[in-house]
Amino acid sequence: MIALVGLGGAIGAALRYMVGEWMPDGYPWGTMSVNLLGSFVLGIVVTMALSEEMMLIFGTGVMGAFTTMSAYSVDLIELMEKSEYSAATGYLLVTILGCPLLAFGGMKIAQAI
Repeated sequence: MIALVGLGGAIGAALRYMVGEWMPDGYPWGTMSVNLLGSFVLGIVVTMALSEEMMLIFGTGVMGAFTTMSAYSVDLIELMEKSEYSAATGYLLVTILGCPLLAFGGMKIAQAI
């Protein structure tokens, strides 16, 4: 089971790195993007009738490594320390409201399929 999570985690971490590389500097676009997209995809994954093994690979492994609360927290603090309060507020609100809403949307889409 640990190997399945590790396999998924390796995929998720590589995808997370790639998204970060594609995004412009100056604002935590990469972290915000992976957290929003990851919430949506995880909403779909947890609603599908997947085997325990597939849940470990995709839910825990891929999505666990792809999304990142720790980087979100550090990015938010860095924006605040640079006195970029508008950017920090936008980042906070988009992430805190957007992630659960997108997870809910993903769940509803998966239920409709």
